[in-house]
Order: sequence, then structure tokens, then C-alpha cells
Amino acid sequence: MTTPTPALLDELEVVNERFELASPLEILTWIFERFGDDVTMACSFEDVALLHMIHELRPATEIIFLDTKGHFAETLGFVARIERDWTLNLTRTSPGPEADAWPCGTERCCELRKVEPLRRAVTGRAAWITAVKRVDGPSRAAMKTLSWDEKFGLVKVNPLAAWTDDDVAYYLRSHGLPEHPLWAMGYASIGCAKVTAKPPVPEDRRSGRWVGADKEECGLHEA
Repeated sequence: MTTPTPALLDELEVVNERFELASPLEILTWIFERFGDDVTMACSFEDVALLHMIHELRPATEIIFLDTKGHFAETLGFVARIERDWTLNLTRTSPGPEADAWPCGTERCCELRKVEPLRRAVTGRAAWITAVKRVDGPSRAAMKTLSWDEKFGLVKVNPLAAWTDDDVAYYLRSHGLPEHPLWAMGYASIGCAKVTAKPPVPEDRRSGRWVGADKEECGLHEA
């Protein structure tokens, strides 16, 4: 596992303070200036606002889509459409054979179908970018814009940390960007088909994830 230098940790703390009120584009610009091409984005394609920003700034950036083999057909079709229309540098991960015994909804599903494939995909990289926001839920409310990711051994960047769902919606509208087709059907937070429902609590967009299970995160964004 890669160990960060004290200098890097100090740098991240300083930059975090500076970027607390910065725009996602300012944050992304610094990341690409600081780490060059040694940056990747993990993208669920639930929305494409951040993906669009990255594509505008650095179109050759590797985009990682975690194919759990349990996605909605609509999600897979949307991924294929954006990949084609934007000519993305897209990497699709696949779970290893050890995941066969743990289908979607079982105890080790996310570990073997998301966490381990992403770990393999980001090995050797300097930084990875996510689209998570503090408003997504209590488990994300205190997350930093930049941090050292102990789980994966690289810098983690959350350019949308301070954004709201309304900010994302405004960006999509103002740039004429497509929305995930399941949004129009009433879904608000989209994961694997077997464990995703329309939110039973309308004001809590993630209440449709892992309905009936004592679970809030898949493991990608947990310490």
C-alpha cells in the first residue's frame, strides 16, 4: 500500500482550506496541473455534470465504470450512449470469479463487485475523482474536497463536495446535458437493479438504496 509523504498530507490540508468555497472547475484545474495525466475518475453515470467538466478540461482522462454485472439495462445503455457521443476513454471493470458466490444484495457483493475492481483499476495512479456530495447523506456530510484515501492508496478528490442536487440540476440544464433515463421514471439514487428502488422517502434521495437493509454505503467512500 502506498504511503503518503508528510509534505503531501500538509499540501492537501492547505489546499482543502483554499478550495472550500472554490468551484468544481477550479478544483479540477488544480488537480490536473498538480498530477497531470496520472488522474482517473470513477463514474457511475448517475449524472454527467462532473464527467462533462472533466471531458471539457482533459478529454483523454480515463473514466472508470464499475460494471457489477447487476446494473439496470437503462444504465448500461446510457453509459454506451455517452461513451459513443463523447468519445470517452472508458475503462469497464468486471468482478473476479470470487464474486460469483456473492450476487447483488448479499453480504460481500459490494466488496467484490465494486471495491476490489476499483482497487485494481486505480493501482499506480496518483489521484481519483468522484462525484459524491455532502448532501448525499449523513455518512458523507463531513467529507473533505481532497484527502488521502487509505483504502486505495492515492489522493481522493470530491470536486462536487459542497454542491447540492439543485446545483447539479442547474448545470445539466444550462449545458443541455442528458439525464439518466431512470430519473424520469422516479428513481433518485441509482445503483444495482436488485437493490435499488424509487425513494420511499421523497426528501431523502438515497432512501431507495438498499431498501430493507441496514446499509448506507457500498464501501467505496468509507474509511
